Amino acid sequence: MADMIAHASAVRTIEQAWGEALYGPDGFYRRSAPADHFATSVQGVPGVDSLLAQAISAYADRLACTSILDLGAGRGELLRQLAGLRPDLVLTGCDVVARPGGLPERIAWLESPGGAALPDPLRDLEQTLVVAHEWLDVVPCPVLTRTPKALRQLTIDDSDGPLAEAADRAWAERWWPDGEVVEVGRPRDAAYGELVSRVSSGAVLAIDYGHLAGDRPWGGTLAGYRAGVVCPPQFDGSTDITAHVAMDSLGATRLATQGEMFAELLSPPAAPAYGLARTDPAGYLAALAARSAWSAATDPWGLGGFWWATTVVTS
Repeated sequence: MADMIAHASAVRTIEQAWGEALYGPDGFYRRSAPADHFATSVQGVPGVDSLLAQAISAYADRLACTSILDLGAGRGELLRQLAGLRPDLVLTGCDVVARPGGLPERIAWLESPGGAALPDPLRDLEQTLVVAHEWLDVVPCPVLTRTPKALRQLTIDDSDGPLAEAADRAWAERWWPDGEVVEVGRPRDAAYGELVSRVSSGAVLAIDYGHLAGDRPWGGTLAGYRAGVVCPPQFDGSTDITAHVAMDSLGATRLATQGEMFAELLSPPAAPAYGLARTDPAGYLAALAARSAWSAATDPWGLGGFWWATTVVTS
């Protein structure tokens, strides 16, 4: 009996290890800048960061928001773009690190506990668009394996994990009824709902890679990223650890792809006339770069396939 108790206490589920690896005292996000390890619409793809800032700015205007809060702001890359684009907007960043050096003074900053936890001052937000860009995919969640007899939590050493909790079994039955591996979205759903509850007027916009019912990946999506390369997740703080988001379980009032939203909010850049290459070579190259950035941002098999999950809050 004592051996069984000792084994149970030593078991580390993927969800537990995942949280420690990213947000513990020596966690990945406390000591690593995301831009050093992977590219997103915010950083790493030339020109896309500017387009994203333009789209988010236009969306804020559509919703009559006067403030933008960037949750999971990294080192403030998106906020720097917005600061240059919109001097009239109130801008705030929030992440697990202290205020990044060189951030424009007009940008406020909040430190977050990490994961799904939100800082206490982040509440009662008025006329605010909260942007959570690739935040939910790094909110750790239970990872279950489905056998003919039961759903069990996966562990980092592949040992037999504990039976899934009743709430996780219910979530899996409703939202992910098939597949060998289930990444239970319940913590992400709760995190999104808590974020919405902090807004008095405005909207919450979660931008992430994800899937919908009927298109769940059979073997799950858990992966690591290190130095720009996809790798097996390591639970020692050396890699980013991420899993795609079940977008339809969040309870958002609208789901649309990034490609669809860009088409609504922005005008695609025109193709440059060939003659411009002779009369204005620099302008021609700049126009080509703008077209390339638009293609990358709206590619349905790439960044354009990311989901925008929005919930509008009216006072």
